[in-house]
Amino acid sequence: MYQDLIISGFGGQGVLVIGRLLSYAAMRENKYVTFLPSYGPIMRGGTAHCTVVISSRPIGSPIIQKPLSAILMNVPSVLKFEGKVKHGGLVLYNSDLVDRTMSKRGNMEKVFVPATTIAQKVGSDRVANMVLAGAFIERTKVVSFDSASASILEAVGERHRDFVHLDEEALRRGVEFVRSGMSAGLKKD
Repeated sequence: MYQDLIISGFGGQGVLVIGRLLSYAAMRENKYVTFLPSYGPIMRGGTAHCTVVISSRPIGSPIIQKPLSAILMNVPSVLKFEGKVKHGGLVLYNSDLVDRTMSKRGNMEKVFVPATTIAQKVGSDRVANMVLAGAFIERTKVVSFDSASASILEAVGERHRDFVHLDEEALRRGVEFVRSGMSAGLKKD
């Protein structure tokens, strides 16, 4: 088993939290994992990204030139990273912030998730990242939902403890979005 991905969006959208969540969940399952955050000018509103590699075998490098998958939460992320995803790869988009017409690539599976809308229904648009994490987990099966759910507090940290119940529900809603036929957004080009 091997999966690598890049996660990108604005600082404050929880990009690094998704990376940490997947990493902690993979460790719970005794998988090898690397997590490489980008610590450039990360501030609320600036650009943030990270890479995650999860494998059943030792990982040679945390550097990813052509990721198998990507979670792209805003237009600048699509412009910067969509073209790097391998042909036949998987990209999840927050369709509330990225219009389908922004995606110019073919030869890959595209999943458009209205993550912000779903998060608002859960109770806070701050958990849109967990909606996308749940959708990614359900689509790839890279880690189990149970491992991810059990890793939320580690991923978000103590200062965000008040949001854990919303994070869990948002993660679940992302899984349900992919499971249901609602994903007319599931599109393979």
